[in-house]
Amino acid sequence: MIINDITNAIQSNRIRITDHADEEAIADNLKLNDIFQSVFNGEVIENYPNDKPYPSCLIFGMTENDIPIHSVWAYNKENKWSVLITVYRPDPSLWIDWRVRRKK
Repeated sequence: MIINDITNAIQSNRIRITDHADEEAIADNLKLNDIFQSVFNGEVIENYPNDKPYPSCLIFGMTENDIPIHSVWAYNKENKWSVLITVYRPDPSLWIDWRVRRKK
């Protein structure tokens, strides 16, 4: 998953936000601008190439206020649209440096 494709889609307003992502953003008090900023400054930390209907990835990034955000995005190469599948503030007890899952 190429993060540049996702950021280009966001900047071109070619995005869809799932109901689930919208609900999670509200629950974690995350605004769209914060989510987008975290992607613009972010990095792909996990790839899900077999996701359907489109490959997706987990992006970690920080907001301007240094709030860590994880967001899962799918990307449709055919129409160059991105879909925000879910978003959340990562739990530090589950992540090392927000990038690596802790072993259970």
